[in-house]
Amino acid sequence: MRGIGTRPALTGVIFAILLVALNLRPAISSIGPMLEPIRTDLGLTNGQVSLLTAVPVLCMGLFAPFAIVFNRRFGLKRSIGFLLAIIGVFTLGRGFWPSYFNLLLSSFFIGIAIAIIGPMLSAMIKRDFPTRTASLIGVYSFGMGLGATLAAGLTSVVYAASGWPAGLAVWSGLAIAALIVWLRMPEAKTKTKTKTQAMPEDPLPITESPWKNVKAWYMLLFFGFQAAFFFSMLTWLAPIAIDKGLSVLSAGAVVTVMTAVQIVCNISIPLLFSRYPNRFLWVLAVLAFGTGGILLLMFAGTWAVWVAAALIGVALGGLFPIALLLPLDATDSADEANSWAAMTQSGGYLISAFMPFIIGVVYDQTGNHDITLWMFLAFVMLMILFAYLLHRKP
Repeated sequence: MRGIGTRPALTGVIFAILLVALNLRPAISSIGPMLEPIRTDLGLTNGQVSLLTAVPVLCMGLFAPFAIVFNRRFGLKRSIGFLLAIIGVFTLGRGFWPSYFNLLLSSFFIGIAIAIIGPMLSAMIKRDFPTRTASLIGVYSFGMGLGATLAAGLTSVVYAASGWPAGLAVWSGLAIAALIVWLRMPEAKTKTKTKTQAMPEDPLPITESPWKNVKAWYMLLFFGFQAAFFFSMLTWLAPIAIDKGLSVLSAGAVVTVMTAVQIVCNISIPLLFSRYPNRFLWVLAVLAFGTGGILLLMFAGTWAVWVAAALIGVALGGLFPIALLLPLDATDSADEANSWAAMTQSGGYLISAFMPFIIGVVYDQTGNHDITLWMFLAFVMLMILFAYLLHRKP
């Protein structure tokens, strides 16, 4: 296969990364706006229906380490192509067999595929774009945010026309498009290894295994609570909006506002990292927006839901690329980056997997989301803590 030295080939690789990333959220984010219709139609509790987003996130934690095995045994291109096909098949199956069992089964296999693709994309970026990791992570996180936005916004439209099974299954089309482009993508040449720093003031010592490195554990915990914040918001912002008096369609639009702001920040904030490289200050800045959004949901009226969604979108849009960049900043090679990314995403997604489910159980018991919003504030405080521990000098 030819390398990626020419501009058209380089553009093709970047476009392929974007399309793959586009498929890493719709199968999960399309569930959020459909929670109430699915729960009502299938006679489920809030705890049961929240498992539809908890299961794939749990799989993303349990199976992320398999990215190392897939990469070394089958290579990046074949592995990601196969996993894209898994996402497409099981997403499509939701439209033909709309039972609770099949929704859980599809969530399981889709979660496995997403788990393995995530660290492999990070490794690919480290291998092929070692001097432009921040920009390519921006493309990666932009693709994920765009996928989440499209699914959150348009699933309700398809639901209104054809019901929730069609609203969930339609997103298999993205996997088909991505698979076609991915299989035609040129193989990349191995790039020269380079080294960057996770925090400019505090270069990370690299050991043979990231599991033995305390900084890697701080990265894992930071990733975990930002993911918990994201998936909990993705799952429960629409029900919170409905509780505040909005309709199902309007609540879906609120989630769209949040994710639309998020994708703008996904691509724009990483472009500023070279000029303002201090990751800790970025964490404080974006979480200030997130805190403002949470406080509006806690204390303001229905009008404030839209503003709160936009503020939370800024936080989510900044946190994810920072969390993705930390393992790349700390490593020298694609293989090493794959190991660190697999560790942080594995443990991080395990932490976040249970949060939407716990919120659902608490909501069943209390009948309101007061405790939910206090949990969101706790996530903010914990992210600040672990970002500080990463930033401080030994």
